[in-house]
Amino acid sequence: MSQINFAAALQKITTGELPIGELIAAAQALTQAGQPDQARQLYQVWIAMNAEHPLLFIAHFNCSTLMQALGDAAGGEIALRSALAASPDFAPARINLGSALERRGAVKEALAEWQTGVERLAAVTGDAVDYKVTLLKQISRVMGDNQMHEASETALLQALDLNPEQRDVLEQYGAVRLAQCKWPIAQISPKISRRSFISRFHPLSACAYADDPLMHLGVAKRYVEALTPIEGINTRFDRRDAGIETNRRLRIGYVSSDLRSHAVGYLMANLFESHDPNVIEVFVYYCGIPADDVINQRVKAVAEHWTDIRAMSDDEAAGAIAGDGIDILVDVNGHTREARLGVFARRPAPIIVNWLGYPGTMGSPYHHYIIADENVIPPEMEHYYSERVLRLPCYQPNDRRRIVDPTTPTRAEIGLPDDAFVFCSFNAAHKITRYSFDRWLEILRQTPNSVLWLLDYNGETNARLRACASTNGVDGERLIFAPKIANPRHLARYPLADLFLDTVPYGAHTTASDALWMGVPVLTLMGRSFASRVCGSLVRSAGLPELVCDMPEEFVARGIALAGPDRLSLRAYRERLIAGRDTCTLFDTPLLARKLEALYVTMRDEYLAGALPQPNLANLDSYLEIGVGHDHDAIEIGVLAEYRSLYRAELAKRHYQRPMQADGRLWDGEEIAARPATRIERAA
Repeated sequence: MSQINFAAALQKITTGELPIGELIAAAQALTQAGQPDQARQLYQVWIAMNAEHPLLFIAHFNCSTLMQALGDAAGGEIALRSALAASPDFAPARINLGSALERRGAVKEALAEWQTGVERLAAVTGDAVDYKVTLLKQISRVMGDNQMHEASETALLQALDLNPEQRDVLEQYGAVRLAQCKWPIAQISPKISRRSFISRFHPLSACAYADDPLMHLGVAKRYVEALTPIEGINTRFDRRDAGIETNRRLRIGYVSSDLRSHAVGYLMANLFESHDPNVIEVFVYYCGIPADDVINQRVKAVAEHWTDIRAMSDDEAAGAIAGDGIDILVDVNGHTREARLGVFARRPAPIIVNWLGYPGTMGSPYHHYIIADENVIPPEMEHYYSERVLRLPCYQPNDRRRIVDPTTPTRAEIGLPDDAFVFCSFNAAHKITRYSFDRWLEILRQTPNSVLWLLDYNGETNARLRACASTNGVDGERLIFAPKIANPRHLARYPLADLFLDTVPYGAHTTASDALWMGVPVLTLMGRSFASRVCGSLVRSAGLPELVCDMPEEFVARGIALAGPDRLSLRAYRERLIAGRDTCTLFDTPLLARKLEALYVTMRDEYLAGALPQPNLANLDSYLEIGVGHDHDAIEIGVLAEYRSLYRAELAKRHYQRPMQADGRLWDGEEIAARPATRIERAA
């Protein structure tokens, strides 16, 4: 039938009798019938016969879409340029051309196309506003990815001025403020309140913004609701009641975008090599960028099944997972970039687990477990999580086959002073809060012959940090920035540092493991949230519990002492790290693999016993409202001893107005604060 339609449409084109509306309908019918190449041919013949048609640009645009889908990227780009030649103000073509240029690595040209599109949208219409916002979002995203944060922020502010209610733009804006160390972070357009802004933070940004795990829980729950609305979830692949066969190995599916040269990939490669194939059958569902690096190759070599789901829709990916009969599906992305939350929302496995990729709770109705350890989530902190907590000896796997460049550079070659004490912190810029930076500066003030060695973020952020140091009594030149280099060479330069200073509330994770592996002691401050406790767990598991601090004052005093009177202790710590590398818990990946496999068996047994835990999402909107009501830029909530009592008092106020059921977290269902006094009572 499609062949008849194709021939009939061609006949009408050649006789000049096919209007563009019928052309589009015929092309759509062919595409739906699985004949996109014939649809492309229709457009190309029509274009050749209608060179002066006023709607020629639409035919070029639609043809470009088909070409891209057929893998003809060059042809698609030519068609988009033809569409713009016919109609220079056609914004959709400008948007798509920029995306095509970005995909082939022509980032500057992509930005130029999008900027041209913004400048040409002068008319104030609904469509024009929408197109302009889309162009600005594309500009800001690519600029942010390429470390052009100031320009990215400018584009985001323009987009928010046009429409201040855009969740994704507000998420990007929060992330770009954090990446620039622009304090206060919650400085926003007058059209948007601070509460509204923070409540729409991306969950990962919230982890870096404040050590407020109850707010993190509320932010995560709201994010899940926004990305996976109930009406958009296909239940066709829902396997929550599918059962688990006990006469075969457990089928474990790992979903990740980062099994490549990425922090998570470095951590997990050796785990896949250590899994016992007699106990579990490993399925990997990869959703990241195309990769063929050493880490990617190592995982592919040992995973029994590897499926690339990047190009699949959520339904298609869920269908593939369901078809494989996965028993336990492990979300190794969580709320991070390129995550596939929509796949998990379709529940293609009976048991779903949150582990490793995201340092916090998912706040979702379909993640049943979170894997941690006693240090990251002690029992008294389990109520900060929607999932049930299961524990490993140390929650983070590590790679005992790290590749380290055999040549250790000298301090002079790196630009470090030979005779100074070198503090370092190779955490990303978005992890550096004003409070962490103030503590670092106090340590530097008290240790005059010292420098702070940081990653080279970009010129603007480096200058901002140096200026902040100078304003606070520390010569900005004492901040030395290390250029980003290949990971083996980066590891080789670690021993040039004397002591790693951690950040809070989002501490060092893979970065801490790298430092400890290379024999560099790490000084950390434990908070309440997951992200703020990982580093402490790693340091303890490496055998240095003395370097885990509970209070900011202790962190500062310890840093000063280790650069001065306790320097001999520091040398002993370095020796202990190197000597214990083969025996400490942190780097015992085979042990972690056995314990993880045992946890999978526990999950299966609970499921079969009808005891699968259900996520606790009660009253989370109230917790979020309370959290965003606190000015985290003005007061560091993580150091407040009365953290829980602050929340309880606010919950009581809300309960007085709108009664809430007990939630098994901080609210027990009773008023725990007196009702507000009346005017008469206050007068008395």
